[in-house]
Amino acid sequence: MTDPPEKNWRFQTGIALFTVGLVSPLFVPLVTASGLSPGWKTTLSGLLMLGIPELLWLVAAAVMGKSGFDYIKSKAFGLVKRYVLPETIGRARYRIGLIMFAIPLLFGWLAPYAQHLTAGVATQNFGWNLGGDLLLLASLFVLGGEFWDKLQALFMYGASARFPEPT
Repeated sequence: MTDPPEKNWRFQTGIALFTVGLVSPLFVPLVTASGLSPGWKTTLSGLLMLGIPELLWLVAAAVMGKSGFDYIKSKAFGLVKRYVLPETIGRARYRIGLIMFAIPLLFGWLAPYAQHLTAGVATQNFGWNLGGDLLLLASLFVLGGEFWDKLQALFMYGASARFPEPT
């Protein structure tokens, strides 16, 4: 873990710039509701989504310096590693993750054969597909770090399964 940097004006300004960059996409609805011309609305919305956050994060890293940036990075990745991708997880979380993983796969496999049974799925195809993709992605985080290793082993020729000894 990186030592906390000195809480001077540079660190505080860097945190403020980073935060403003993080929330800048939330201002897009204000721009689209404004009385600006469509060209300006498009330009400002695009910048708020893709240009301004990255620029502010770059400036924040420069203002904070290496020690401040490393501290923020270690805190952020520490939270991700601790809560999102723990190495081992409990049995209940594993089962929930497997259900989340299997639902989009089964739905994607069965949906073309059952379209006549579910009329709403055919008309809202994009929404169902996006929801399934997001559920599948979320399941990979719920399943934890060991599941990522199992997935990686699927694509390695010499990998083999190791089953626990029966108790």
